[in-house]
Amino acid sequence: MTQARLARAYSPHEHRPLDGYVVTMGAFGVLSASLVAAAKLTGAPVPQRPALADVALISIATHKLSRLIAKDSVTSPLRAPFTRYAEPAGAAELNEEVRDEGSSVRHGIGELVTCPFCLAVWVATGLTGGLVLVPRFTRLAATVLTATAVSDFLQMAYSIAKEKAEG
Repeated sequence: MTQARLARAYSPHEHRPLDGYVVTMGAFGVLSASLVAAAKLTGAPVPQRPALADVALISIATHKLSRLIAKDSVTSPLRAPFTRYAEPAGAAELNEEVRDEGSSVRHGIGELVTCPFCLAVWVATGLTGGLVLVPRFTRLAATVLTATAVSDFLQMAYSIAKEKAEG
């Protein structure tokens, strides 16, 4: 069965960019393999079990960087080739629509770059690879992202508390 027939059989009533998904999965495989190869070539020690503090730091940093890439107004130029502005989404975030015209690769990348949940595995993989290859720099960058995420939550909590206090 050809790829086009497979796509039609998979989703006859809605366009699903299976080719684009294959390309993005392949790119993720290349990213992962490159990190493994870099670790082997440099002889960087891979921990048997990551420290709980690193897991917490990378988790919060992953949350922040994924949202920053997928939703932040300032990063919209990175998404613009794959998306179209729809509306503001509050707190310096945007809602965007994936561009469906053109290629299924563009569509697949558009879905990836507008979804913080989808980006999280990419970001976590990159940050985890960074912990192995350049741990001091990665921890420093992750600390900035984590501090920003905590600040975001404090800003929102402050706004909610202020609104309740003012009635």
